[in-house]
Amino acid sequence: MLRFSPTAWAKLSFLRDVGDTEIGGFGIAAAHDLLFVDDLRLVKQDCGWAHVEFDDQSVADFFDDQVDADRRPEQFARIWVHTHPGNSPQPSSTDEATFARVFGRSDWAVMFILARGGQCYARLCYNVGPGADIEVPVDVDYSRPFAGSDVALWQQEYLANVRVPPPDPPKKAAAEMKSTSHGKDEFVDDWWRDAWSDYLAFERSEEEAEYGYIRDY
Repeated sequence: MLRFSPTAWAKLSFLRDVGDTEIGGFGIAAAHDLLFVDDLRLVKQDCGWAHVEFDDQSVADFFDDQVDADRRPEQFARIWVHTHPGNSPQPSSTDEATFARVFGRSDWAVMFILARGGQCYARLCYNVGPGADIEVPVDVDYSRPFAGSDVALWQQEYLANVRVPPPDPPKKAAAEMKSTSHGKDEFVDDWWRDAWSDYLAFERSEEEAEYGYIRDY
């Protein structure tokens, strides 16, 4: 079972809801209980609705800081935590590719996903011997002492690490106005239709991956 301290769970839930994108980080485990997450750390990252890209130098700095704090790699570099802004916690093809590429050389690793609606997914992967992929249950462990929340500090950590690219500006024609015969102005370009079409295409791909069919819109 993958277990979180109440403080780590509260922090992850808070960070999930600060913005409208995915965010990712590393779970920090107790020294003698490697599936007990007692803290969560973000690194600098570029985030979107369906992806997170970590900054390589920030990851390296995070690893150095953890080693300086006398933690072993299996405590801070084996549990990949990220969120989904939708209600489905199931890993996407991008999640699977990232997990295999980044964590495939570790002897073991965990992929954990917390969705906006509260659903979660956890999978423990062994990469040694015959190998194995095991979905594991998740729990919040209230049996150990835990610290209180620190929303202000968590907010600072989010702002210091999460970069969200600005939305693509509308086409130039969208900002141009023309005067009608009645003296009224109107937009000449329905640029938002393209954005809506892209959104629907994404929703359809997510539904097909999750349910095997696509609803009629």
